[in-house]
Amino acid sequence: MLKKPMIKLEYSYLSLPSKFYQLEKPASFIKPELVLINDSLMRELHIPVQNQEDLLSFLLGLQSDGNGSSFAQAYAGHQFGHFTMLGDGRAIVMGEYLDPLNQRFDIQLKGSGRTTYSRGGDGKATLRAMLREYLMSEAMHHLKIPTSRSLLLAKTGDWVHREMLHEGSVLARLMKSHIRIGTFEYARYYCTTEELQALSDYTINRLYPELQQDENPVVGLLKRVMSTQIDLVVNWMRVGFIHGVMNTDNVSIGGETFDYGPCAFLNTYHPETVFSSIDTHGRYAFGNQANIIKWNIARLAEALLPIIHNNKDQSLEIAQAIINEFDENWNKKYYGKMLNKIGLENNHSKFNSLVDELLNIMKELKMDYTNTFKDLSQDIVSEENPIKRADFLPWLEKWKNIINDSNRIQESKELMMMNNPVFIPRNHLVEQALDDAVGGDMSLFSQLIGIYSEPYRHQNNLDEFMKRSEPGFEKIYQTFCGT
Repeated sequence: MLKKPMIKLEYSYLSLPSKFYQLEKPASFIKPELVLINDSLMRELHIPVQNQEDLLSFLLGLQSDGNGSSFAQAYAGHQFGHFTMLGDGRAIVMGEYLDPLNQRFDIQLKGSGRTTYSRGGDGKATLRAMLREYLMSEAMHHLKIPTSRSLLLAKTGDWVHREMLHEGSVLARLMKSHIRIGTFEYARYYCTTEELQALSDYTINRLYPELQQDENPVVGLLKRVMSTQIDLVVNWMRVGFIHGVMNTDNVSIGGETFDYGPCAFLNTYHPETVFSSIDTHGRYAFGNQANIIKWNIARLAEALLPIIHNNKDQSLEIAQAIINEFDENWNKKYYGKMLNKIGLENNHSKFNSLVDELLNIMKELKMDYTNTFKDLSQDIVSEENPIKRADFLPWLEKWKNIINDSNRIQESKELMMMNNPVFIPRNHLVEQALDDAVGGDMSLFSQLIGIYSEPYRHQNNLDEFMKRSEPGFEKIYQTFCGT
């Protein structure tokens, strides 16, 4: 006799036309072994964790609620500029969870086996890749950046063939929704106009219900997604995050960071920094992320054209007018956030050139992105830091004079400490932690989780976790999709 499910799940996504999904069951794992459980997130969501084995069994689909409604989502997308049909090839949405505040979240399994959309893939995930997503998503959450979260991670007992044999793993992931720009591209090019409208109505109702009062909710959706994505990517720039694979199928309509494949963080500042092994032309380089999110939003606008207005020319005119607002909106939000990083309020746009000047100096002097802002905000200058170099001092004196003239020194310092992390996931430490964890030693991984849970607070005796890697490491370092 089946146990009563420990979590009640809903399936509102299945109200959409069946073209948008395929009912799927996760693969059967003979000997799943719990590796990590996110206790704080479980408590936040009021999900019981007293019996970890039951929780693991439920989330892996070994306990059923009898309705067999888990599903894989269909979507398309532009991958490195090329359009292709996609879909959840190694992920299954187990259902939607409503927390005590009536907020709806998808619970999705990654590495759960083949689906209709696997396109010849095995649908599995490696332990290393899922450990990386767990660590990175938790770090991003505590950096106060919207992101997917990880509920738990388990070994599957299987071996996964990539460039070599890896231990198999499955990750239970939480998001407001997995609807992406690629979902709308799929609806535009593979479905009817009525089905595209149904997706739009569902998305607005689920993520932005206030838009239902707009004169044209579809126009409101395009504007809102553009604004939300600008906010998100500006926050990436604030902390030096490089997503690495900003394809349209990896852009969440809800404005959450997700799919932590070839992501990394800047150490030495340079806008052309790329770590992704597959981004051979720098399409998704750190400094190009604004251009790419604008390009992606334009693809969303194209997908929405049939339902923006019933007149084709007017629809195109409305969409183009919205995209034309991107640059002004980006500059206002980007410079506002960067001014915050040097202790100035958003409305001090006359000092935007001060930001540009600082970044140019940082590039020329090969300065560490995180530590430069940290040292400014904490007024700490170490002996090694190039901030003491003579060629940096003119900017430093100019900046200090502006801060002093504002007569709001304490407020400036507080503003900087809110926006400049002390700790970020340093690439060499992340790789060492993953190497150790795959080998069975979780101590460094656990330590990093603890440190990154308070990234804005200076902590004693942790200098090693604030240092960038050696230059030789950065020159050869590459990240991978892990698929």
